[in-house]
Amino acid sequence: MLILIALLLLASVVMIPLARRAGLGAVLGYLMAGVAIGPWGLALITDADAILHFAEFGVILLLFVIGLELKPSRLWELRKPVFGLGGAQVLFTALAIGGIAMLLGQGWQRAVVIGFALALSSTAMVLQTLAESNQLTDRHGRDGLAVLLFQDISVIPMLAILPLLAGEAGKVETGPFLTAVAAIVSLILVGRKVLHPVFGWIATLGNRETFTAAALLVVVGATLLMEAVGLSASLGAFLAGVVLADSQYRHELEADLEPFKGLLLGLFFMA
Repeated sequence: MLILIALLLLASVVMIPLARRAGLGAVLGYLMAGVAIGPWGLALITDADAILHFAEFGVILLLFVIGLELKPSRLWELRKPVFGLGGAQVLFTALAIGGIAMLLGQGWQRAVVIGFALALSSTAMVLQTLAESNQLTDRHGRDGLAVLLFQDISVIPMLAILPLLAGEAGKVETGPFLTAVAAIVSLILVGRKVLHPVFGWIATLGNRETFTAAALLVVVGATLLMEAVGLSASLGAFLAGVVLADSQYRHELEADLEPFKGLLLGLFFMA
């Protein structure tokens, strides 16, 4: 394990400065580091999947920290770009890719699935690229975040119509959809009523480690809740961040989780 950690740290220490000097950014540096030491490079690490499953938590922490920077009032201001711009991106991209799939001989059902699947983006890749260049607060950065939020939400109806596309008429159920909506509403309401006083109480203890542990517990709990109802884990982390965005402990939470987020996100890209 120590050798594995040393290899990952060495690869990042060498490749990240080289990538930045070349103007490529940290994300491409991590990717190149992973290629260099991975199974198809020097083969110093052969089980990339094991690292990836653990490192995906870095993406979840990234979404939580971004949520902390978006107060509910600001999130409400994003409703038009989320459903307008985000909806247009998913719809028109899916139509274009689905049309190409049909031209290549796929049936319309498969073309729809391919179109919608490839209309989705890598949240981690886009947001990390915007964050490291300080563009998240710019107009295009906010629009990019809006599109990514709609993509996470759009997974719900996509999964709901799959039985119809498979020819299983009458098997589209409203139960999973209503359960997902109830989980989101519960997370928001319970978070606002419970989390704020809980963190206030923990702050009075004066124990920094307990505060950090509680922050990680909130992220993991929100993630487990969303996964239990078939939603994106990153969506749960983002919503948990938004719930705590107007808390007086927002900056402390962000400072505590930033080291975990940075290391795990870099590990994710290398894996």
